[in-house]
Amino acid sequence: MKIEQIYTGCLAQGAYYIESNGEVVIIDPLREVQPYIDKASFDNAKIKYIFETHFHADFVSGHVTLAEKTGAPIIFGPTANPSFDAHIAKDGEVFQLGNITITLLHTPGHTLESSCYLLKDENGKDYALFSGDTLFLGDVGRPDLAQKAANMTQEQLAGILYESLRTKVMTLADDVIVYPAHGAGSACGKNLSNETVGSIGEQKQINYALRANMTKEEFIDEVTDGLLPPPAYFPMNVQLNKEGYENVEDIVKEATAYDAFTFEYVANGTDALILDVRNQDEFAKGHIPKSVFIGIDGAFAPWVGSLILDIKQPLLLVTPKGREEESIIRLARVGYDNTIGYLKDGFETWKNSGMQYDTVNSVSAETLEEIMEEDKETLVFDVRKPGEYAAEHIVGVHSTPLDFLNEHLAEFPKEDTFYLHCAGGYRSVIAASILKARGYHNLVNVLGGFAAIKKTGIKTTNYVCPSTLK
Repeated sequence: MKIEQIYTGCLAQGAYYIESNGEVVIIDPLREVQPYIDKASFDNAKIKYIFETHFHADFVSGHVTLAEKTGAPIIFGPTANPSFDAHIAKDGEVFQLGNITITLLHTPGHTLESSCYLLKDENGKDYALFSGDTLFLGDVGRPDLAQKAANMTQEQLAGILYESLRTKVMTLADDVIVYPAHGAGSACGKNLSNETVGSIGEQKQINYALRANMTKEEFIDEVTDGLLPPPAYFPMNVQLNKEGYENVEDIVKEATAYDAFTFEYVANGTDALILDVRNQDEFAKGHIPKSVFIGIDGAFAPWVGSLILDIKQPLLLVTPKGREEESIIRLARVGYDNTIGYLKDGFETWKNSGMQYDTVNSVSAETLEEIMEEDKETLVFDVRKPGEYAAEHIVGVHSTPLDFLNEHLAEFPKEDTFYLHCAGGYRSVIAASILKARGYHNLVNVLGGFAAIKKTGIKTTNYVCPSTLK
């Protein structure tokens, strides 16, 4: 028996490759499926089943393409209603895989079709639980994403999740390994651990949602408390996962490499958004006017999904040289399939062609300290998440989180200079690019963000542990 967790940091997502005696199961595959096929071929094995734990909201799964390429059936839990051929399994249905078995456990609550997969070894012993978004390490799946489709409130779904956990998950032995679908950084839960593998016993001890003496009312209150609005792209990803989608290999082929002059012509002649995915420092030194920065080496896909509200938005890319295909694929992972082209050979092509470009003004945290000492009315904006701000922030500075920047536009002055900071510099440059695209050129980015600010004499509030905040 072979179990491999294939973890994608940008999405904080775990797919799984399980092989036994020449037969393979893939659980929650990414949209680009060739690596799974190649891995099975290397093992001289055949992909027998494709298991989906639920209709994912935060990424487009590869189940449809993988089934087309391999002929393996797609397995969903009870109540799933996809538009394509799939096997809708019964609760407790057993699937043979080589010398082992995998049992579907229907665990509704995160969504109504949500299911876990319990692997039993060749001796019939419970060995591992692939828990999807039902159980994370340190948390459970948020119960608000499916409420509209289920015609239920988040409290009703949370109550169902409570029962699922206590009748299907917490009854398992403490030594059963837990392989969740997500880790820290995912918007599918609130308090996810940085760890990506755990055990049932460990979770009974440390996971607030699995307290032995917890009442259903307490569970509902705690699981629904503090939920931030989900990213705007979530419902559209659910739709793609239920109805199907285009092969990502075709999406890559459809994108055209443009020289600088043609790139500008296409940009002016369409409603395409120019998305620059290079490093934030490179973007600050020079970028195409009105382009938006979201760096590919940060939390790329989630920020694209949060800030570009229409997944059908035509996109023109400025990428690091050689990373054009990677950028297109990573956009497609979250349903952004309409990349019409990219700047051939990157931003240097634009500069070498004599085209006009813009920059982002930046200062060090030490310089900001000097400016604030000279002018007590210096305008500083904190674009970190509300929880980060609540834990600790510059005294007198208000929270204007990047996630909700549009709601705060009236707070940014059109003429007076103002300063932007996040935790380390990535998000503040995203915010700067969005504001500059809307005509705010009087902004200055603080290099190194709050981490650098903390090393200066700038007065900050007393630190409060985020876990104690409500």
